[in-house]
Amino acid sequence: MTALRTVPVDGSPVHVLESGTGPAVLMLHGSGPGTTGSGAWAATVQALGTSWHLVAPDQAGFGRTPLPAGSRGGLRLWTEQAAGLMDALDIEHYAVVGHSMGGAVALSLAAARPRQVTRVVAVSTMGAPGAPLSADLDAVWAAPAGPLGARDMLSRLVLDQALVTDAAVDARATAMRAGAAAFALLFPPPRARWVDDLTLSAQTLATVRAPVLLVHGAEDRVTPLGTAAQPLLEHLADVRLHVFGRCGHVPAIEHPDEFRQLLSCFLDRGRGH
Repeated sequence: MTALRTVPVDGSPVHVLESGTGPAVLMLHGSGPGTTGSGAWAATVQALGTSWHLVAPDQAGFGRTPLPAGSRGGLRLWTEQAAGLMDALDIEHYAVVGHSMGGAVALSLAAARPRQVTRVVAVSTMGAPGAPLSADLDAVWAAPAGPLGARDMLSRLVLDQALVTDAAVDARATAMRAGAAAFALLFPPPRARWVDDLTLSAQTLATVRAPVLLVHGAEDRVTPLGTAAQPLLEHLADVRLHVFGRCGHVPAIEHPDEFRQLLSCFLDRGRGH
């Protein structure tokens, strides 16, 4: 049973896709314009089945979750909102799966809530100390709403351009137009400062005690393997890295079956919590 609902968190509404029962898994989307929790994770949620309690919110400024009054987003807000959402749902222990920006939020949440977060899966993640703003991430954040912007953005996210279908472009263009006003507040130029905002210090990363699985595409141009994932191996206490060859920024779309299997195996090991 999959349901969409709105949960109040610290006085602001958070739109959530929820599915299944069992151990809880919080699923955090990335930062591209038009991104939503359901858009990023619906296929993975469906593939994982009903034996997990899956929670995929629209983070503040994305989809149907507004930015709180006076806020412009950022790692602290997204971390606090994620923690507050799980508190509001009365979920005491949970794994966190995050993609790109959501990976940085997942690691930040694991550092902030060590007793609650049982496992972390950070996919094509941001957050590594010293990671620069890539030209492709800059272009993704700058993509104008509409079909041309949507096609250009999607072409940067995947290695296999056959995945950039007209249907995918139309759906993303519609989502980008719907979220354009809120997104304009999130990552205005100069954009390197927003990469800095999403960076976790070595000291913060050292406090993460949950086991971490890093999943990355070898051909990721948005968050390149060498600057995004590999440096995290030095800073996390309990970490492993899985690299997909012939894969760009979205392993869940580019290698869906193997990604799901990898995710299930890692999460299954934490079911004792």
